[in-house]
Amino acid sequence: MSDWAIKVEDLGKSYRIKHRAERHSSLRDAIAHKCKSLFRDNGGGERTTEDFWALRNVSFEVKAGEVAGIIGHNGAGKSTLLKILSRITEPTEGRARIKGRIASLLEVGTGFHGELTGRENIFLNGAILGMHRAEIIRKFDEIVAFSEVEKFLDTPVKRYSSGMYMRLAFAVAAHLEPEILIVDEVLAVGDAAFQKRCLGKMKDVAEGGRTVLFVSHNTEAIRSLCQRGIWLKQGRVHRDGKTDEVVEAYFESVSTEPSVTHLNPEYGLTIRNVKLKNGQGEETGQFSPGEDLIVEISYTAQKPVEKPYITLGVLGLYGTCFTANMLLDGARPQVLEGTGTLVCRFKSIPLLPQNYTIKMSVRPQNGVDSIMEYQEVSSFRVVGNLALYGYKGIFLDRASRYTPVVVPYEWLLPDGTRTPVSLNRPPV
Repeated sequence: MSDWAIKVEDLGKSYRIKHRAERHSSLRDAIAHKCKSLFRDNGGGERTTEDFWALRNVSFEVKAGEVAGIIGHNGAGKSTLLKILSRITEPTEGRARIKGRIASLLEVGTGFHGELTGRENIFLNGAILGMHRAEIIRKFDEIVAFSEVEKFLDTPVKRYSSGMYMRLAFAVAAHLEPEILIVDEVLAVGDAAFQKRCLGKMKDVAEGGRTVLFVSHNTEAIRSLCQRGIWLKQGRVHRDGKTDEVVEAYFESVSTEPSVTHLNPEYGLTIRNVKLKNGQGEETGQFSPGEDLIVEISYTAQKPVEKPYITLGVLGLYGTCFTANMLLDGARPQVLEGTGTLVCRFKSIPLLPQNYTIKMSVRPQNGVDSIMEYQEVSSFRVVGNLALYGYKGIFLDRASRYTPVVVPYEWLLPDGTRTPVSLNRPPV
C-alpha cells in the first residue's frame, strides 16, 4: 500500500489573458481600423488573447507525515498549485490526488463568511473540514485562546482587523486536526509574537504525524520546519530534495539573475537598476569577509518625490542580518527628481562565506504608504578561507550552517586568557 498523502501527476494550469485593445490617435483611425477588421476572416484577425501557463508538467509526491516547503519567486506558480490541491480551482491538465482530510489557509480568512460572527465561523469551517459538532466543541476553547479574539467572538468577522482575521483563520485550520495542512504565507501577517506562535503550532502539527505543505518566502521558517524543499520556477519543479540543499541552490541562482525594474505610476518613480560594488568601486557579486559593500540605486522620478524613506536589508539564509533604514536613522533625501543615483555603503561587512540577498522598500513622506514594497532587488556571495582569519577546527565546516554575522567580541577565560574574535586578519 502506498504511503503518499499528496500525489501530483503532470499537473498544468493555464489562464486566458486578454490584451488591451489597440489605441488610436483619432476617431478616423479608429473607424478605419474597425472597418478593416470586418473584412478580415477569422484566421486573419488580430489576436487579443493568449494562454498563460501558471503550471506545466508538475509532478511530485508528499508522503504521509512529511513536512514539505515550497519556495520560488513571485509568479512561479506556488499559490496556483496550492489552490488546485485545495480544490479551489481545477487543473487544465494532469491531476492532483489527496488522501485524507485537508485544511487550507491560503489567504487571510479563506473560507470565512464576513456576515457571520467569529463563533459561527469556527463551527462553519469545522463543518466544511468534515468535523462533527462534538469535535469542534472539544477544540473550541483552544482555538479561541490561540486566536486571542475572545472579546470579539460574537462580532461579525467583517469588522475584524486583518491580524484578528488571520489569527482566527489559522487557529481553526491548525486545531481541527486535519490529516493534511496546507499553508500559504501565514507568517507574512501579524506581529512577531503571533508569527512565532504560528511556527510553533505548525511544528506541533508536524510532530503529531500529520502532513504539512508550507509555502513561504521566509527561508528561515522553511529550514526550521520542513524536511524537504520543492523549488518552483516558471511553473515547473526546478529542484526537489533536502531543504538545506534546495534553499542553498535557490540563493545561488538569485545571484545570476538581473535586478527587476520597479515602476510606481502613482508617484512617477522607477527604480531602474541596483548595482553592487566593492570598496574599490568595482561592480561585483562576490565579496570577502570584512570588505565594504556599496549598493548603488539608479532611479527616474517623473515628478518630485518629497522626502522619501528608503530601507535596504541584507538577508542571509536564515533571515535578516542587518539593515540601513531611513525610518530609523532619519537620513533621507529632500527630493527625488529626474534621473539620479542613491548610494548606500555598508562598511566592513561582518559576514561569513554564504549567499545573501538585498531587499529594498520605498515609502513616501508620511512613512506609512508604500511606493515600493519590501522586495528582493539584488544578491551577492561572500567567499573566503576562514582559516586566514584565525578560525580553526570544526567551526570551519559549520560556519555556513550557522550564524552568518560575526561582530568583534572576546572571551575572558577563567585563567585570565583573552580570546578576541573578529574578521580582521591576524598578524602574520
